[in-house]
Amino acid sequence: MTKKYTLFSLAFFFVLTAFSQKPITISGKVIDALSKQPLEYATIVIKNTETQKISGGITDAKGIFSVKTPAGFYEISVEFISFKSKKYPKQNITKDLDLGTITLSEDSKSLDEVVIIAEKTTVDIRLDKKVFNIGKDLSIRGGNASDVLGNVPSVQVDVEGTVSLRGNENVTILIDGRPSALVGLNGAEALRQIPAEAIEKVEVITSPSARYDAEGTAGILNIILRKNKLTGFNGSLQLDLGYPERFGTAFNANWRTKKWNLFTNTGFRYNETPGNALSESNFLSSNAQNALVVEQRNFGRLGRSIFTSFGAEYYLSQNSSIIGNIIFNGGNDDDVNTNDIDRFDANGNINEATFRTEAEGEDENRLQYTLDYVNTFDGKGKKLSINLQYSTEMEDILNNITEIDTQSNILNDLEQVIEEQNEDRALLQIDYVHPVGENIQYEAGYRGNYRDIFNSFYLAERQVFPDGPLVPDAGLNNSFNYEELVNAAYFQYGQKFNKISFLGGLRYEYTTTEIVQQTSTTSSKRNYGNLFPTVNLGYEFRDGENMTLGYNRRIRRPRGGNLNPFPSRSSEANIYTGNVNLNPVITDAFDIGYLKRWDKFTLSTSLYYNISNDNWERIQEDTGDVTDNGDPITRRFPVNLSTQERLGLEFTLNYRPFKIWNINSDFNLFRVTTDGDYTNPTTNVTQSFDFENTAFFIRLNQKITLPGKTDLQINTNYRGPSQNAQTKSQGVFSMNIAASKDLFNEKASISLNFSDVFNSRISRRTTNIPGFLDQYSEFQWREPQFRVSFVYRFNQKKERFKSQREDNGGEDFEG
Repeated sequence: MTKKYTLFSLAFFFVLTAFSQKPITISGKVIDALSKQPLEYATIVIKNTETQKISGGITDAKGIFSVKTPAGFYEISVEFISFKSKKYPKQNITKDLDLGTITLSEDSKSLDEVVIIAEKTTVDIRLDKKVFNIGKDLSIRGGNASDVLGNVPSVQVDVEGTVSLRGNENVTILIDGRPSALVGLNGAEALRQIPAEAIEKVEVITSPSARYDAEGTAGILNIILRKNKLTGFNGSLQLDLGYPERFGTAFNANWRTKKWNLFTNTGFRYNETPGNALSESNFLSSNAQNALVVEQRNFGRLGRSIFTSFGAEYYLSQNSSIIGNIIFNGGNDDDVNTNDIDRFDANGNINEATFRTEAEGEDENRLQYTLDYVNTFDGKGKKLSINLQYSTEMEDILNNITEIDTQSNILNDLEQVIEEQNEDRALLQIDYVHPVGENIQYEAGYRGNYRDIFNSFYLAERQVFPDGPLVPDAGLNNSFNYEELVNAAYFQYGQKFNKISFLGGLRYEYTTTEIVQQTSTTSSKRNYGNLFPTVNLGYEFRDGENMTLGYNRRIRRPRGGNLNPFPSRSSEANIYTGNVNLNPVITDAFDIGYLKRWDKFTLSTSLYYNISNDNWERIQEDTGDVTDNGDPITRRFPVNLSTQERLGLEFTLNYRPFKIWNINSDFNLFRVTTDGDYTNPTTNVTQSFDFENTAFFIRLNQKITLPGKTDLQINTNYRGPSQNAQTKSQGVFSMNIAASKDLFNEKASISLNFSDVFNSRISRRTTNIPGFLDQYSEFQWREPQFRVSFVYRFNQKKERFKSQREDNGGEDFEG
């Protein structure tokens, strides 16, 4: 075709004609002539030769399409980028037409026009999830997985890197649909090690079906890594520079033949990430030695990391293949963090001024092996998948701490902290899908997931100055081992009744855990089973308008630091202990969604309600002890304390007022109600944890196409104020600006990115513990950054014409 029509335009004309005549259905399946694999997002264009009106649609993940249109004379064309089109001549279609299996062959003349995967940015809305395809988001080039998630609808990433979904931090993050050590023991830090260029898409699953793990009361974020499948040898090379000092490379390539597809994603990062923090702590006790403690921290972080993925897919037959993949993620950090501390008495006189330096080195390695077998049998929907995965993570931290009395210039504290964290994971998953006819589908599966987490903490401190030895602290040093095995089986049933889609299932998970404290030679074993029902309903009013209703039960399991009763320190005056008696949290979640598309505007909205029993609350209290400097020592620990209800409303909007201007926005308003009381067993003082908190966040992303093949992108984000029983947080605003220009006849691009333009991405909080502490704190994990990225594509070229999804304002919807 000489003209390229958008998916939205096709659907719009289809709706106009559908009201005038009884529709007929044109259906079929599109596959690759070479590999016999289905072609997802192939375009079916149907032209009425009498009215010249255009209708049509796209294929789903199985290559299947079904288009409704009034009876009439039509020309039909089936197209896919870089493939030869299949055209059907003019014919009078008066009843349903099944075109059968359509094979498309690659067009060697158009291989230089292949769209590179990184050029598409879309949102697919499905019955049980939203799929955010990573593409022309300029603001994440040279970034990491944390930056990617920060731009995904419904998701927020705070200044400390904590990921939340609809304001709830208990979200499960999967890699390629499975738990993975790549997410890490420290999820926020691990996500910063995965380069954005290695990610193809993110699935936001707020109403998971029985197929998915029940872990994560907020839902699931599934990060899909790139596995290119373009024929021949092709790829791209990216170079990144930035300030503060930053250097990076990313190489993505694949080589595909009739039987093999080899692919790799490899990236290296060297970057400095300065940050800062401030805290002012007022201790309310009348006999407090230090009534006011002011701390000014500066974080000097230097990180080096490599991420590499090598994989191969071998096509055993027309409908089956086996995929092997090895991923390595290694990092080395050298951080120098300082803390300038002033301590005052009740009259405002300075008691002591110290300067504390932490020289921390960290080595971490993550390795993952996967082996997948997929068989689609006759290509009509029946499918068997068998997945094996083993992954391991190792983190070693050495922290040398010195503290100098700045008034006398005398060393008054010398410490050494050694931490080791290891995790091994193994997984076996089997899924079987069996359709019955066109409208019924059964699915069943099993998943066995094993985790072995080891943590050790060692602290030694000089107690005799100036030349005394480092003496281990027997009260803090400990080794902790946690083993968990979850065996799960599920069954679900799906059916479509005219305009109604139904997907219901039941999942059973049996959990076995064992905790061993090696230093104190104590252990604890637990076994428990849970049933997790799920229901998802969809109703299509008309093309471009539908409603969904979902219910699912979720679980939050305690593990690692939440269970380890031995204390660990984040500073001299702050101790965290786990609770070996902590129970899982069970959440019932309800979700009602509505989707409506107009000519230039798309609205997706959801009303959701969650209720959690035995919810965890982290208690912060006075231990009654003080440091050598006279600072009161506080302790934080989790307990099953409250019932929590969460009611929220979410809007996701897309508006394209002009062809060159695309606007995406999402808004989330939620109210959290907590009911619970905690009594301190030492002081017998009861504190109420009853509170109601209404919070919101809003994101506005704009992309403008300028002359000279230049794109401009402006991303703004505001997270409103929030609170819990002990802490209030102020609102946080941030803005990122990016621009990109094509070079060398579209074989290359250069982009500029300025993150946190107004230096405003700062967390500001106040904490109150009655009778003990009033504290104000600020924290800025990363100061503003400037990045330049250059991308060169070989045997690829930017898409010369707009795909149906690109012209649809970055929106794609599937029932």
